[in-house]
Amino acid sequence: MSNKVAIIAANGGLFDAYKVFNIATAAAASEKEVEIFFTFEGLNLIHKQGMHALDMPAGKEHFAEGFAKAQVPTVPQLVEMAQELGVKFVACQMTMDVMGLTKEDFVDGIEVGGAVTFLEYAKDAAPTLTF
Repeated sequence: MSNKVAIIAANGGLFDAYKVFNIATAAAASEKEVEIFFTFEGLNLIHKQGMHALDMPAGKEHFAEGFAKAQVPTVPQLVEMAQELGVKFVACQMTMDVMGLTKEDFVDGIEVGGAVTFLEYAKDAAPTLTF
């Protein structure tokens, strides 16, 4: 069985962030090697400004109170936790080019690569997840 977990973050909402970082940090805390490939709207999850303004899905606003009561970490806190646990972040070069973004637009410590970069990592991963 593989010790690698590969995650594609292609969506950029608040719930997407919690799904991605919950799985990534749990896997990393379980001594798995974890890589997240951020593409399209998923880049919002590691964007220096974007991560602070992720949308709550329409009709789900009541979850905000639950997050607060449960003391769920914020997205920036989850990003930091993931990085501290050794989760590798790879931003999609093609998407960055299309959106006019540079590496400086994102949190420190990311790598930039294309689909081939992710596929090379993911070929030996189990599981590979997409959010």
